[in-house]
Amino acid sequence: MIKERLSKVLSISLFCLMGGVILCPSISYSSANEALVVQQTRTVKGLVSDELGPVAGATVIVKGTQNGVITNVNGEFTLSGVKVGDVIEVSYIGYATLSVKYNGEQRLSLQLKEDSQQLGEVVVTALGIKREKKALGYSMQEVKGADILQARETNVANALSGKVSGLQIIRSGNGPGSSSKIQLRGNNSLTGLNQPLIVVDGIPMENFTGAANNDFWNPSADMGNGISDISSDDIASMSVLKGASAAALYGSRAGNGVILITTKSGRKTEGLGITISGTVSAETIFMSPKMQNSFGQGSNGTFDKDTGASWGPKIEGQEYTNWNDQKVRMSSFDNVGNYFNTGINLTETFSFTQQYNKTAIYTSLTRMDDSSKIPSSKLKRTGLTARATSTFGKDDRWTFDTKIQYINAEAQNRPISGKNDSNNFLAMYLLPRSMDIRDFSAGTRSDNKMLWYGSSQQINPYWMETHKLNRDVRDRFLLSGSLKYRFTSWLDAELRAGSDMYFTEYENKTYSGSSLKNTYSIKQERFYENNYSFLLSARKDNLFGKWGGSATFGGNLMMRRHRSISTSPGELKVPDLFTVNNATKSVSVGEEFSRKKINSLYGTAQINYNGFLFIDGTFRNDWSSTLSKENRSFFYPSISASWVISEMLEKMDKPLPEWFTYAKLRGSYAEVGNSLEPYQLYNTYSIGQAPDNTTTVSQDKTLYNSSVRSELIKSWEFGAEIRFFNNRLGFDFSWYKSNATRQLINLPMDNLSGYEKRKVNAGNIENKGFELMVNARPIELKNGFSWDLMVNFSANKNRIIELYKTADEEITLYPLGGYDNLQVYATAGGNYGEIWGTVLKRVTDEKSPYYGKLITQNGLPTATTEKQKIGDQQPDALLGISSTFNYKGWSLNFLIDSRFGGDIFSGTHQTMQAAGTSNVTVVNGERPQMVVDGVFMNEKGEYEKNTTEISTQQYWNAVAGGNLGVGEINIYSATNIRLRNLGLSYTFSKQQLKRTPFTQLKLGVSCNNVWMLKSHMNGIDPESIYATSTNATGFEYGSSPTSRTYLFNVTFGF
Repeated sequence: MIKERLSKVLSISLFCLMGGVILCPSISYSSANEALVVQQTRTVKGLVSDELGPVAGATVIVKGTQNGVITNVNGEFTLSGVKVGDVIEVSYIGYATLSVKYNGEQRLSLQLKEDSQQLGEVVVTALGIKREKKALGYSMQEVKGADILQARETNVANALSGKVSGLQIIRSGNGPGSSSKIQLRGNNSLTGLNQPLIVVDGIPMENFTGAANNDFWNPSADMGNGISDISSDDIASMSVLKGASAAALYGSRAGNGVILITTKSGRKTEGLGITISGTVSAETIFMSPKMQNSFGQGSNGTFDKDTGASWGPKIEGQEYTNWNDQKVRMSSFDNVGNYFNTGINLTETFSFTQQYNKTAIYTSLTRMDDSSKIPSSKLKRTGLTARATSTFGKDDRWTFDTKIQYINAEAQNRPISGKNDSNNFLAMYLLPRSMDIRDFSAGTRSDNKMLWYGSSQQINPYWMETHKLNRDVRDRFLLSGSLKYRFTSWLDAELRAGSDMYFTEYENKTYSGSSLKNTYSIKQERFYENNYSFLLSARKDNLFGKWGGSATFGGNLMMRRHRSISTSPGELKVPDLFTVNNATKSVSVGEEFSRKKINSLYGTAQINYNGFLFIDGTFRNDWSSTLSKENRSFFYPSISASWVISEMLEKMDKPLPEWFTYAKLRGSYAEVGNSLEPYQLYNTYSIGQAPDNTTTVSQDKTLYNSSVRSELIKSWEFGAEIRFFNNRLGFDFSWYKSNATRQLINLPMDNLSGYEKRKVNAGNIENKGFELMVNARPIELKNGFSWDLMVNFSANKNRIIELYKTADEEITLYPLGGYDNLQVYATAGGNYGEIWGTVLKRVTDEKSPYYGKLITQNGLPTATTEKQKIGDQQPDALLGISSTFNYKGWSLNFLIDSRFGGDIFSGTHQTMQAAGTSNVTVVNGERPQMVVDGVFMNEKGEYEKNTTEISTQQYWNAVAGGNLGVGEINIYSATNIRLRNLGLSYTFSKQQLKRTPFTQLKLGVSCNNVWMLKSHMNGIDPESIYATSTNATGFEYGSSPTSRTYLFNVTFGF
């Protein structure tokens, strides 16, 4: 009877009102001896917060299932299908996961705590989707905004150094705001720049890098990075998607990985929600080339006031007549130290975050003024961000998120490196050691000509401060907006739009009065990229028993436009009148224009079993406007799996030992690619103008091929994660292998064909390596003291399996870049980035008793004319070790950053050796006569031991003279170990601030480039490469001395 009555009632949904909270149970029953057992699932509401207030975007999930929701802008959540006794887990990026047993409460109030030791249970993945890290079948790493902010680098890319395994930051030595190249797991392309795609809040961002012109003899200024426009104060986190599986959803744009930047959004905070941060830093010289102080100006041991070399007499305080006809005593000078200033950088950030009803607002204003250690070189940057997030409609089903970011950057007198007379660093490195650079500080003589000495071809750096000027101004807008609608607890849709626009003006002026031509040039550049996308997401737990799943489907439309116009009158007719019409001859005008469009559809599907086995599949199809109709469509799939062994055993009631916390295996396969740049399918003609103003027509030097296809990268990855002692010790290991085929390369042609190169698909580049991440908390005491340790180690081998091979033709060397008799090649059967150059001639006959000895001529070593492999620019391994010690409000942290293996050519050392300023040109303060340990061939054609004495100057002129000298002489190991960052901070507690107007107060001091523990480059920083907008990064020439910076920061809120 009871059963019959209940059947009538329970045939419909039962709603109970308890304590103001509506519980929506689903009821099942059984009858035994007329006893009824009722089991309920409920809908639970609650609030997630931290010390500062509600946390939006936190994941609330029933442990062991996929039943979960995300908190709204108020930190509130509604979670259905919860049973009494279930464990509810709350996780958010940078916080320790909170686990709470549900005992039938009407409402839950859950507070998260920060935990740097946590491995990150919830992470941001492709398309901005937040997922549990345990479900991922591939490797990715997340860096918190606080860790990015620690270093307070001018270029935010540099803050990633040593913090991500498999990631290398290749820095240039080109002064303030100079560029850095980001490289993940080696190089995948022979012609592309091999940098990851940068995505900011779901919108791709153009990361232009370096100089527009890398000509060794006449380079342009290094314009920095696009990513440096993002202020580190605005960053909430950075997710690095290293493997193809992690990045596959970005298709042809993700051939080199993806870096996802999530910026800060609004939230409810105590007080007014205003935060002010100020940083002042002092920049000094960290490393500079080592010089000799024993010999002065002259040649062959004799003083000569007109020469630009230091092969003169020994410096012994003797009196002599200098370049200015003054009687002085000879001594040596620290020209590098005497020329550079102490650079000052001031950065102020004002931010406001607060929540009004269901709308959260975040705004920030950042101003940076960098007066470099290089006199007259300055960089100013202003950034303004405004973001609003709001929920509205019935049951808060609608979510709207919009952001506007504006950046204005202005640089004055960016330095120029390379073998160039305008390189003011070379001027100091080569100035004779008995001359004082400060004697030329006036810059000009009374007749307004450049003040300088003798026959030196270098330009007075003081004169360049006011007479050779460059200036660039960039205005940039990053716009994004999204509208999301939640149909049900398991289905939602999102529309997203974004734009990246920047407008840059360049101006270069060279005044009269020196050996340089009196010239003027201006350039304007405009870039637009618009992205429009939609995403439909479904997620349902317990689809079939213990099986659950999720799926997404979306599309993207990308449209890019780029245009630049440059004008130069060349040499000016009226001196120092800087107008375009003031031309001695005809005005030179250049124009570039390009468009590119990619349409895309993509999707994901995931199935999971009982919360411990996950299988993911993704697809993306791109249609690119830069390829022919037959080849413009390309498909990129991926599949990955994750098996959480520890959770499986726990659910089988066979848990791991208490000290063994977590174990997971993962594996993946994926395909991604690289698309073709615009206008490389068909040959066209270029319109020009001859000196007599007649119109000219010329054809491209490359024979294009309309049948080429996109590059294709196939990648395998396997890994394991294990943690011990309740997450106190964790290991994450990955092995990967990728092959990049169908390379879009330009092969040489016979000049009789009318072309120099032809475009083809060919080649196979392999990257194979492993990564190890160690995360530990060795010490954690009850008094609040803790020690956190993170280690990132990676090793990658970047090999060329094949370049181009047919029955009639085989290409074994592909040039990546180079200058004069020094080149960087991709070598078939060898490595990507081999450095080739001339070497000293040696006896090659293995049967000769002189085998291996140098071959001399007139007592001097001689060089080969053909190039040989002399080095390899790729490192063997990378290692980063970071430690943080916390005690109550105190925090001490440091980062050791290391590179092992790889080589670099130093043009600075080569030219200093030829000029006699390098310390290697002196032995124990002397320059004795020497006999080269070698042989020469006598009249009988037999080798005979060399006995001819030569001077030190003769030797170095022989091996370092000319443009680049003998290549092998100045190849150095790029291995270096440095203490990159050291910082100490104190955060005042709420109790300490109780009687103050502040809600937060933090003081910090830090230092970047603290100590070079190991290096082989005789005073030159191995990170001071010549150019980053090239794949030939094994060069250094005339780079700026690297800097050490001391920083003081204060942050307070009210």
